[in-house]
Amino acid sequence: MLFSTISPENNFGNVTPETEKELQRLEDRFIYTKEPLVKLNSDIEPDLYDKYNVKIGLRNKNGTGVCVGLTNIADVCGYRIDEEKNKIAIPGKLYYRGIDIEDIVNACFAENRFGYEEVSYLLLFGKLPTAGELSDFNRVLGARRELPTGFARDMILTCPSRSIMNMLAREVLALYSYDESPDDVSIGNNIRQAIGLIARFPCMVAYSYQSKHSHFDGQSLHIHYPSAELSTAENVLRLIRPMGEYTDLEAKLLDLCLILHAEHGGGNNSTFTTDLVSSTGTDIYSAIAAAIGSLKGPRHGGANIAVLGMLQDLYDNVSDINDREQVSDYLRAVVRGEANDGSGLIYGLGHAIYTVTDPRAQLLKKMAKKLAEENGSMDWYNLCEFIESDGPRIFTEETGIEAQLPANIDLYSGFVYRSLNIPIDLATPLFATARISGWCAHRIEEITSSKKIMRPAYQCVSPVRDYTPMRSRK
Repeated sequence: MLFSTISPENNFGNVTPETEKELQRLEDRFIYTKEPLVKLNSDIEPDLYDKYNVKIGLRNKNGTGVCVGLTNIADVCGYRIDEEKNKIAIPGKLYYRGIDIEDIVNACFAENRFGYEEVSYLLLFGKLPTAGELSDFNRVLGARRELPTGFARDMILTCPSRSIMNMLAREVLALYSYDESPDDVSIGNNIRQAIGLIARFPCMVAYSYQSKHSHFDGQSLHIHYPSAELSTAENVLRLIRPMGEYTDLEAKLLDLCLILHAEHGGGNNSTFTTDLVSSTGTDIYSAIAAAIGSLKGPRHGGANIAVLGMLQDLYDNVSDINDREQVSDYLRAVVRGEANDGSGLIYGLGHAIYTVTDPRAQLLKKMAKKLAEENGSMDWYNLCEFIESDGPRIFTEETGIEAQLPANIDLYSGFVYRSLNIPIDLATPLFATARISGWCAHRIEEITSSKKIMRPAYQCVSPVRDYTPMRSRK
C-alpha cells in the first residue's frame, strides 16, 4: 500500500483517521480500480525482442546462458555444445576451484568430519587449507559468531517481519553501521568482512526465525548463544531448536546441504547480482543484501520450498503414499495442473544446466537414506526415489514432451529439511547461509579482476511524442 506507514496506530505528523481514509481512497484510484487514474505503459510486443536480438532472461535460443564474464571460482557442467551448436547431454559435474565436489564430499565422509568450513576457505582463498590453516580459520569463525552487542535486540527482535529473507537483508545492511571501515574495498578488508558474514549468518537466520514466530505465530522465544567450538551446521541446529539438541548424523547431513549449496558458478541470479552491485565499487554489505533480495525471489531460492509444499500437498491428498498407483495418479494430476499449485510442474525434477544427473542430488541422496533409516522416514525417502524414477515418464506421457528431467538437489534437500523438522520458511534462509561463501568469493573476484562497472544496454522501443501542456491533457 502506498501509504501503509501512515495509520492511527503509527501516526507520523498530524494525519488523522479521516485523512487516512482519504489517502486510502486515492490509493485505490491508482491501483485497485478497473480504470486506474494512472494507466501503465509497460507492455512490450514479444516480436520486438526478436527484431532487436534481445536475449530474454540473458538466455540464448538453445537455453544456454549468455556469457557475461569469466570466473575461477566454480564450474557447472551439464552438457557440451557440438560443432552445430547443439546441446549434448552429459552426466553433471560441479567443480569448486577446479576440484570435483564429489571428491570433497567423499573425503569428508571417509574422515567423518564437517566440510562446510573447508569449502568456505577453498572458495575464498582458492586453495585447500592445511590442517593448521583450517584450524586457524575455524578459530576465527568461532570468535566471530556472536552478533555485535545489542544487535539482536535492536535489529532483529524489535523489528520482526513475516519474511526471514527480508530480515536477513536488513540485518546485513545494518552490519555496515557496526563496521569501523565498511567502505574499505581492499582485499584484506573484504576478506575480514566476508569471514564475519559467514560466521554470523547462523545467528542472524536463527534469531530472525525466532523473532518471526514469536511475534506473528505466538510461539515461545528461544534464544541460544552460538558456540565457538561448533561447526556452522551444528550451530544452526543448536540455535533453531528449542532445547538446542541434535544428533551427529543430523548435523553432518545439514553440513552436506551447506557444502552442496555453497557455490554454483557465476551464472545464477544472486551471484550475478553480487558481481553486478560489486562492480560499482560499493561496500560488501550492500552487495550481499542485494544478493539476498535476489535469492528471496521464488524463481530462484524458492525451489526447495516448492518441493516441500508439493510433498505436503501429496501427503494431504493421497491416502497411502506407499501405494505407487495412487502416487502416480497424483503426479499425473500435477502435470495436468489439477493438483498442488496448478503449475503443471513436478518440483524437484529438471534443471537449467544439468541434463542427465545433478551431482549434488546424487551425493545428498546417499546420506539422506541413512537419516531415513535412522529416524523411520523411509516411506518418504522411497517416495522421493519414485518421483525421481517415474516422474519424467509420467510427465512425457501426459504432455507428449520428451524432456530431460533428472532429480535436482531440491528434491532431496526438501526431504532432508522435512526429516530434520526444519520449518519451511527456513529453507531459503539456509540456502543463503550456505551461499554466503560463494557470494563473498565472487565479490572479491569482481573487485580484483574486472575493475569496471557493469553497464548493459537496453533498446528503447517507445516512440517519440510531443509534450502536452497541463491544460490540454485528458
